Formats: sequence, C-alpha cells, structure tokens
Amino acid sequence: MLNDVSSLLNTTQTYTPGTAQGGSELGKDDFLKLMIEQLKNQDPMDPLDGSAYAAQLAQFSSLEQLTNLNDSVTQSINANYMLTQSINNTMTAGLIGNNAKISGSDITYTGQDQIQLGYELPADASSVKVNIYNEAGALVRTIDDAETSAGDHKLSWDFTDNDGNNLSQGNYTFEINAKSTSGEEMTFTSYKYGTIDGIKFSENGALLMIGGTAYMPSDILELINPNYSGDNNG
Repeated sequence: MLNDVSSLLNTTQTYTPGTAQGGSELGKDDFLKLMIEQLKNQDPMDPLDGSAYAAQLAQFSSLEQLTNLNDSVTQSINANYMLTQSINNTMTAGLIGNNAKISGSDITYTGQDQIQLGYELPADASSVKVNIYNEAGALVRTIDDAETSAGDHKLSWDFTDNDGNNLSQGNYTFEINAKSTSGEEMTFTSYKYGTIDGIKFSENGALLMIGGTAYMPSDILELINPNYSGDNNG
C-alpha cells in the first residue's frame, strides 16, 4: 500500500512553507492532491482508518495555517521596512546644507577648488606632517607646517602638488603623522570636512553627497550647523 500522507509529512519536518526541498515548490495544494491520490489508491481490503484520515486532515490544516502565517509575517516585515526607509529618507533630506566631519582617509577630486582635512590631537605635538598620495601610491604633496597644539585643527588642500601644479581629477589618500614632544608617534583622530549638498537614494538606503562623493550616514562623525557661531549668543 502507498505510504500515507502522515509518513510524507513526518519526513519533511524541516520544510519551510513555500520552499521546496528539491528545488521545486511544494505548497498546501500539493499536499491536498497527495491526500486525494492516497484515498483514490487505497487498498479496498484494507481501507484507511478514520482516525488516521482525521489526523492527516489536522496536519493539512496546520500546514495551511503556517503557510498563511508565514505570508502575513513576510508582508508585515516588508511594509515595516518600506515605512522605515521612507522615514529615514525624509529625515536625511533635512541634513542638506550642514557641514560634516567624515571618517576615512580617501579623497575624491572631481574639480572642486579645495578640500578641508582635520585632525584632533590629545596633547601638544612637536611636529605634524600631512602626506597626500595619488591612486598609484606616489607621494604628491607634503604639508609640514600644520598646527601642533592640542585640540581640533583644520587645514586646506587645493589639489596641487609640491611644485604648485594642478593635479588631475581622481582618487587620493592622505595620512597625518604627529610626534609628541618626547619624539614618539602620537595616536589621534583624523577626518575630512565637507558640506552635504545633496541626497542620493539607492537600494541600500539614503546616501549623503559631499563634494561629489556619496557617503553612508555611518561615515559621518559629526554634523555642524553652518549658522552656529559657537558662543552662547549664537
């Protein structure tokens, strides 16, 4: 006699509704067809026991409810995701016009006049040097007169090399080396400054456009209102 539906269900305990074990879909309709075929092909001399049939109906009902529950949860998750994305996109648009501290040492030159680099020293340094490299890793500019006092400092680079020649557009990186008053290498924070001049919406969420480059919100260390004067009367 053919195996009954209970045995088939017992062999698919790890089955996820709507997903087939062997690559094709096997849903509640397929289980119903299996049950009907079982009834059509049962042995007339040994018909299916009524209690076993009732148990199979209960299993089929449970499968249908689990499938419907899975569909409802998936729809709810998708709806919440879309709502969250919509709220984030709306809030992110309000950041346009703000200045930002940006993590990372990469610089993308797309024709802008200059870029502001920054660093924060935990204590006074004896020397601070900024080295800028092109995409091939060659040193193109050295700035060795940077501020050495403790605190937050900015400096500008106008995309020229050590001879004053304008560099071509492309990707650059910078590193800042600082030595303490005792001559040891210092550990400190370095970053870039820029103004958020646009928002780009992608499948991965909203991206902040700064100087022609797209940044994730997680790349932003600090937002600075350009209208804030920094004192109690501002």
